[in-house]
Amino acid sequence: MRSHTLTRVRTLAALLLAASLPCFAGQPAGETAPDAQRLEQVLSITGTQVNAFLDQFSDVKCIEQVEQEKFGKDDKVAVHERATYDYLVMLSNNGGEINLSESRQAVHEDKDKKNRSLLISNGFATLFLVFHPVYAGSFQYRWLGEDTVDGRQLTKIGFEHIRGTRSPAALALRGREYPLELSGSAWIDAETGNIARIEAGIGDTLQDVGLKTISSRIEFAPVPFGNLTPVYWFPTTARVEVETPRQHWRNTHHFTDYKKFSVSTEDKVIQKP
Repeated sequence: MRSHTLTRVRTLAALLLAASLPCFAGQPAGETAPDAQRLEQVLSITGTQVNAFLDQFSDVKCIEQVEQEKFGKDDKVAVHERATYDYLVMLSNNGGEINLSESRQAVHEDKDKKNRSLLISNGFATLFLVFHPVYAGSFQYRWLGEDTVDGRQLTKIGFEHIRGTRSPAALALRGREYPLELSGSAWIDAETGNIARIEAGIGDTLQDVGLKTISSRIEFAPVPFGNLTPVYWFPTTARVEVETPRQHWRNTHHFTDYKKFSVSTEDKVIQKP
C-alpha cells in the first residue's frame, strides 16, 4: 500500500462533535410560513445526510486532477499547469475534536513545472460543511424555490455566513488565516438531502487584505459502491477563481475513480524495564 503524506487543510476549521440538527436563523423578510416550514425540513434532512456522508467521504480515495491557470493582460491565460494526485480526506479524533486532513500524493506533474505564483486551493470539495450541524448556527438560510438541474428536480437553498461566528473555510495569507464570510446557493435533493451543486463566494469582504473576490462552484454526483445503500453524492468538480486588483487565477479540480479506502491504527505502550 502506498504511503500518503498528510497535510492540514487550511481551508477547513476543526469539526466538533454535535448532535443538534440544522436550523435557520430567523425568517427573512418576505419568507412565507409554508416556505419557512419547507426550508426547515430540507435543512434537517440535509444536516443528517451531511453528517453521515462525512464518514463515507473519509473512507474513500480517488484521483484528483488539478488544472491551474493564471491570467494575464486582456484576461488571457498566461500560465497553465496540470497535475494528478492520489487524494483522500481523513478524519481523526484528538481530544474530543474531529479534525480533517487532506492527503495528496503526486501521480503526475508537468515536467517543466517551476516555482510560479499559482493559486493553491485546498478543501473546496468539502464546502458541503456549510450544512453540517456544527455550522448550522453560523449561517442564515433562505428558501429559493425549486429548480431543474440535469433533469433532476432540486430545491435551491441560499446561505449567508453570520459575521462573528465560526466558518468552515479560511484564507491562509502571509502566515495568517482569515475566516471566509461565505455566501451562495446550494441545489439539494429534498427527499434524500444529497447536495448536487454548491456555488459560493465572499463578495468584497476581504478587500482590506488586497483580495477582490473568491468564487467557487462544486458539482456532486451519485457514486455507487456495489450494492451498498444509501448512494451518496460525491464531489466531481470544484472550480475556484480568485481575483485581486491586479491578478486573476482559476483552479479546476476533477475527482474521479472513487474507491473504498480504510486505515486501521493500533497504539502500543512500551514499558521500560
